[in-house]
Amino acid sequence: MPTLHLRHLPGALALCLAGVLAHGAAAADVSQRFYDAALCQPPYTTASATALYEAAEKLAKPDMSMLTAAVYALPKPIGRDGFDSNEVIFAGSSVGVLVQGEQADALAARYKLQRESSTLLGTSTKGYSRALPDAQQPLPDAGTVSIVARESRGLPGKTLLACEFVSNADRDALKAYEKSVNP
Repeated sequence: MPTLHLRHLPGALALCLAGVLAHGAAAADVSQRFYDAALCQPPYTTASATALYEAAEKLAKPDMSMLTAAVYALPKPIGRDGFDSNEVIFAGSSVGVLVQGEQADALAARYKLQRESSTLLGTSTKGYSRALPDAQQPLPDAGTVSIVARESRGLPGKTLLACEFVSNADRDALKAYEKSVNP
C-alpha cells in the first residue's frame, strides 16, 4: 500500500504558514491549529498537512519511535471540549493529536463518530470515524477524508484524534484482506 510522505510535498499553504510564523504568531496559536486539523478544520489536503508538518518541525524534533509516525511534543498543551493534548502526530496521510487518556468513546460521542468495523490489521483496539460530507471531500474520486478517534495498545493512555485521508485503493485492499482472514 502506498504511503504519502508529507515532507516531500510542496504546498502554497506552507509558505503562508511560514509567513505567519515569521511575523510573530504565538506558538500557542500555531499549536491550536493542530487540534483544528485533527477535526478536519479545514478538511485535509496535502497542502494543509504539509504546512502543519513544517510548522511542527519548527516547534520540536519528532519522536520517530513509532516507525510509521512522527510525534511532536508541543510547547504548551492544547485542547477543546474538555480534551487535552500535548502531542501532534503525522502518520501516512493523517494529521492529528494524541489526546490524553483513553477517550475514544467520549470523543466519538462529542464529535458524532461511528464505531469502525475494522481493527486496522489489529492495530486499533477501539475505533470510531465519520467521513466528511461530500461537499468537503477534496478528492472524492481518489479517497475519503474522515475524522477518526482510535485507541491502541501501541498508544497506552492516549487516544488518536485525527483527520485522515484513505485512498479508495487502500480502503479496498484493507476490506479484501479482512474478508480473507474473517470470511
